[in-house]
Amino acid sequence: MKAMTILKYQWKDLFRGKWIIGYGLIYLLMADAMIRFGGTGTKAMLSISNIMLLLIPLVGMIYGALYLYQSREFTELLLAQPLDRPTLFWGLFGGLAAPLALAYTAGIGIPMLYTGMILTANLQSIFVILVLGNVLTLLFTGLGFWLGLKFFNDRIKGLGFALVSWLFLAVIYDGLVLLAIFLLGDYPIEEPMLGMAMLNPIDLARITVLLEFDISALMGYTGAVFNRFFGSMLGITVASGCLALWLGIPLWRGKSLFNEKDF
Repeated sequence: MKAMTILKYQWKDLFRGKWIIGYGLIYLLMADAMIRFGGTGTKAMLSISNIMLLLIPLVGMIYGALYLYQSREFTELLLAQPLDRPTLFWGLFGGLAAPLALAYTAGIGIPMLYTGMILTANLQSIFVILVLGNVLTLLFTGLGFWLGLKFFNDRIKGLGFALVSWLFLAVIYDGLVLLAIFLLGDYPIEEPMLGMAMLNPIDLARITVLLEFDISALMGYTGAVFNRFFGSMLGITVASGCLALWLGIPLWRGKSLFNEKDF
């Protein structure tokens, strides 16, 4: 049994449950509304990216953790087969993360096609939004898997940790950054702010989007510092590299926990 066999089974199971289709429809309806009311230019793409930065981390972390609890019996059955654990881990992860990424890509991409946005907007900017959405899907699904495995025997604690982690990264973290700026505004804190931005994948994705659109007035403090220190292309490269680290570390830790877990 190979990882692709596991992927195929999970895909059938997810699409049979219909919720993954509903997830894609949410993006389709929101993207359609943003394009209709904001036009096919920068304003619409920024609105779509704001939806992406809020919804993808929440769904990825919550359902990444929840899926492990729901599929425990299936996982135990597969572990009884002649199948090595790394293959099973990547099969389970890919079977969830790939449909989520596909639903996002289709939900965002279809309105761009039938409204003609794909012809009038900057293709590089559209590409950045689509790629970032897929990277964030993999990243936060990986974080959800990691938390689900870490608190595998306590579902409430695992889901609670996932929700609190999303709340911290999406909302509280920026408040702490603003508080630090207010308290330490008289000191040279630009470089520490760069470090703080790199510690939050949502901030990194937001900075990448804003650097791509070159909208310095909307970047906020950390985005403006990124732009000042690195410029547009180098800033995007640095942010993308940090996102790659954020993607790799949770998956590495999750795979290690899965290999050691006594189911």
